[in-house]
Amino acid sequence: MPAHSTISSCRWSHRLALPLMLSLGVACEPDPAEPSHAGAAPAAAQRPDREGNAVTHWTAIASDLMVDPGPIIDSRAFAILHAAIHDAVNGVERRYRPYTADLSFPGASLEAAVATAARDVLVALSPTQQTKIDAEYVAALAAVPDGAAKTQGVALGRRSANANLDRRASDGIPVGPWPPREGPITRPAYVPTGEPGDYDFTPPFDAAPLGPIALFPGWGRLEPFVVDPKKHRLDGPDPLGSRRYARDLNYLKSIGRLHSSTRTADQTEIARFWFEEFMVWNRIANSVIQRNNLDSWRAARVMAQVHFAMADAGIACFEAKYRFRTWRPYTAIRRADEDGNHETEAGANWLPLLWPAPGVIPPPFFIPPIPEYPSAAAMLSAAAAEVLIGHFGDQVSFEATSISLPDVTRRFTGFTQAARENGMSRVYGGIHFLDAVGDGYRLGKRIGGEVSRSLPPVHR
Repeated sequence: MPAHSTISSCRWSHRLALPLMLSLGVACEPDPAEPSHAGAAPAAAQRPDREGNAVTHWTAIASDLMVDPGPIIDSRAFAILHAAIHDAVNGVERRYRPYTADLSFPGASLEAAVATAARDVLVALSPTQQTKIDAEYVAALAAVPDGAAKTQGVALGRRSANANLDRRASDGIPVGPWPPREGPITRPAYVPTGEPGDYDFTPPFDAAPLGPIALFPGWGRLEPFVVDPKKHRLDGPDPLGSRRYARDLNYLKSIGRLHSSTRTADQTEIARFWFEEFMVWNRIANSVIQRNNLDSWRAARVMAQVHFAMADAGIACFEAKYRFRTWRPYTAIRRADEDGNHETEAGANWLPLLWPAPGVIPPPFFIPPIPEYPSAAAMLSAAAAEVLIGHFGDQVSFEATSISLPDVTRRFTGFTQAARENGMSRVYGGIHFLDAVGDGYRLGKRIGGEVSRSLPPVHR
């Protein structure tokens, strides 16, 4: 596809392929099925999930407007956002240990503090959305009576945002087109060896215009938000010649193939529903907080912990991905005659369920351009679920909606059930082995457990 060509349709849910295409100068026409928001009132007046307290309100706003960081980087952005909100809330009245900013503004408006902290972080990390962010901010401040409390709340929120943004400045992640082409997270550039088991680029990220690329090989060296990374390292995937490896490959070869006769309709839906799991867990956490009527202090702590856990799980995951450099099932199955395992057989034309549809750009589903082991979906979901279990228990009924399958609502009776389904979605989709899902889930659970002990109560 030549540069600056136009693709027929796009939806904002294509959070990985679309930004890559835009960064390469490929234009995208609006999807006629998507309503125009030009001239619309602030979304706070349109979305029922923007109810509750100031924390849940701005969490929902951010889920719409924190778009510039892009996939993977957004886990860091949301963690910074919720750190700033947590510190702002506890600057009004100290109930939990602050994360970064040890502030004290007794008598300040909590609503003004949260709105300002959220607004300043959002504008800093998603500047293309500033007009919409500021419209939400003006509406929020208009509901706060003028006076000293409002003025102090704005000052508190601003200081909290600045402190938390400054704390992560050394990450070296520029604000600009996604994905960043420079900086520590892009180095060292990934070069496949061609050896059996070694990750190789996969379509459509193996050639122009989207590749060849393996995303963010330096992400695993970022400073975690809470955990000690030395406590959270995996031993590695099953050896290619092992019986367990053969079992996993043969199971996935059947259930994960594009036109599988063994995968059920529900398993197909699961694979597509959880394709972009990060925002699903953001929404789950926000909705459960609202249903349980948590006050702003508890809500801020829960949201901060959930996003710290997912961010740290992502960092630990990428450390392992680029340490082990494991090939994706797409490559492993097509080159099974090279793995030295007499129990596997190559499938030269094998394709996964989550395969880019021919001629559809940006593709709604694809193989993420990163090494296979461990599963980031399993790690992030287990980490988020463990935090939520620590606050609400695991006997909690809730519904979840999806960015990648927007017309579907799935129902769960506990966070573990949802997290395990999220992990298995990658097997049904044909992009992760069971070994990567199982090891990722266990490590994510440990990370979530450690994060859930952060930001402890302050005994007064």
